[in-house]
Amino acid sequence: MFTGGYVMRRTVVIWALAFSTAAPATAQEWTEYQNVRDGFHALFPGQPRVMETTWTSQTGFTLPARVYSVERGRERYAMTVADYTGVEQLGAERVKTCAPGSETCLGTPGLSGVGYWKHDVRGAPLYATSMFIKRDMRLTEMYWNQQDLVSGIVLQLTNNADESRTYVYIAMHEMKLYIAEATVPKGSPEPALFVQAVGWLDKDGNRIRYRTMYSHEIHGMKEAPVPAH
Repeated sequence: MFTGGYVMRRTVVIWALAFSTAAPATAQEWTEYQNVRDGFHALFPGQPRVMETTWTSQTGFTLPARVYSVERGRERYAMTVADYTGVEQLGAERVKTCAPGSETCLGTPGLSGVGYWKHDVRGAPLYATSMFIKRDMRLTEMYWNQQDLVSGIVLQLTNNADESRTYVYIAMHEMKLYIAEATVPKGSPEPALFVQAVGWLDKDGNRIRYRTMYSHEIHGMKEAPVPAH
């Protein structure tokens, strides 16, 4: 769990009507939450609960993760952050147990990385996307988008059982996978606000907005210099 030293917050008022014509014309109080340790800021309808957990990557690496969540009635808002910063070392450990000549286990230092850690990082957003698509839901929208010029994937889904709606934004930034997920009951205003308000913080807690597009496959993997803020 995090101590108060990692958290700064202030309260803002958002008119839900501005985001959906189906929303009631009443004010809704949201909390601007900032977490320096995991490098993000977001709007939550209240102070999020923080849960330490793990994330299993596509190639089977077990990585540290945290889930920041708020539940309000049948609504749920969550940010999952999976930390890939130690994955290169995990790849090196994996290679020690590979059978001789097993390229699919060993990988190559330049392209896939030893133990395939580079491919794992490059594919992390797509892998996270596939996990939502495999749920008992209908995918109604899927498109590329950016938050403060960080490239990502947006999903909109409808639950087959109860017709609840889920909005998702998935991105990689500075070797961390971010999954912002909001679910509301059938007939409720669409939860676009939560996924559209995600942004980034540097190690000193300053907000980051890039001048040109940040792509983690290029800039996060050090294939090119990170764009200026």
